[in-house]
Amino acid sequence: MRTIGVAIAIPEPYGSELQEHRESFGDPQAVAIPSHVTLLPPTDIDDTDLDQVEKHLDLVASSHAPFRLRLRGTATFRPVSPVVFVVVAVGISSCEVLAGRVRQGRLSQDLRFPYHPHVTVAHDLDEASLDRAFEALAGFDCSFEVGSFHLYTHDEDGVWRPSREFVLKG
Repeated sequence: MRTIGVAIAIPEPYGSELQEHRESFGDPQAVAIPSHVTLLPPTDIDDTDLDQVEKHLDLVASSHAPFRLRLRGTATFRPVSPVVFVVVAVGISSCEVLAGRVRQGRLSQDLRFPYHPHVTVAHDLDEASLDRAFEALAGFDCSFEVGSFHLYTHDEDGVWRPSREFVLKG
């Protein structure tokens, strides 16, 4: 078995900037989780299913066009979940469609919460740290073209690493 995830990587310099902020808020996951918009949350698969999963992701990427993504400001899932995130302000519907296509076939699953594209910047921290994250990134604003997504694997050291890129061609 292996644990995988599928996500849109936040490009540089924004990805590192958000990851550094996450670390400054005291989030211990900052060093293990690159900045991203989740399309498929952590999912366990058999190693023998990996080829099938990659073929599925190839098909998804080949049928989806590149799109613009704008991240702007902060929001939170509190009190339901102790999370502060940077808001996807433009590109929400493209993320929703892409995530829906990714989560089909072998990757079909019921989500714990309704899908809401975002970039987590603080998770499972005390209220003061969550408030600090919310305020510190309230003015964050960037925009970029999404031309691909990645398959990530959760390694034994607890770090999420991209294992394959899927280029959007639709």
